[in-house]
Parts: sequence; C-alpha cells; structure tokens
Amino acid sequence: MGKFIISKRTNGDFQFNLKAGNGQVILTSQGYSAKASCENGIESVRTHSQEDSKFERNTAKDNRCYFNLKAGNGQIIGTSQMYESENGMDNGIESVKTNAPGASVEDETIL
Repeated sequence: MGKFIISKRTNGDFQFNLKAGNGQVILTSQGYSAKASCENGIESVRTHSQEDSKFERNTAKDNRCYFNLKAGNGQIIGTSQMYESENGMDNGIESVKTNAPGASVEDETIL
C-alpha cells in the first residue's frame, strides 16, 4: 500500500510525496507555507486521483513523459517523475489511482 510523506523543503515550505508500495515516489506536490494546506493537498489527491480527466499528460523538451494531477479548479496538486515512455507514464498514473485513496500519511516534520 502506498503512503504520503510530509516533509519540509530547505526554504521552510511543506510538501508531500506519494510513494507506491515499493517505495518509489510517484507524485510530488508543490510547496505549501502551512502544514494544513499541505494536508488539504493530500486530501485533494485522494479525491481527484480517481478521475482520469484530472491527469494532464505532458512531454518534456527531452521527450520524456510526465503528468500533472489537477484539482477541480485547474490548479496542479502534484507532478510525477519523468518517464522514458508514454507506457511508463500511464503505469505511473494507474499507480497513483491505486495507491492514493488508501495511502497512510507519515509526517516527517514531527520530531
């Protein structure tokens, strides 16, 4: 089962990563100034990850593929890693759909 990891960036912002059961990061959030906003982002991923239309598929300048998961308002709530192929990207999207709804949350900002 997947898990969300909340951490702090060097600039003090909070972020989360969604990791698959094998520990691989499959989605990374933007930076949030407040932990509550970061937690809301996680809930938004849980909700919107079940709608295929919320996944925006992209190709980078180096021809690698990646995707963004968007909220209902069109804001990006998470970005994938880079994939060598569209098939790999599609597998990443399926992994987010599978892992996000039931993923646990680990907060690495609590000492």
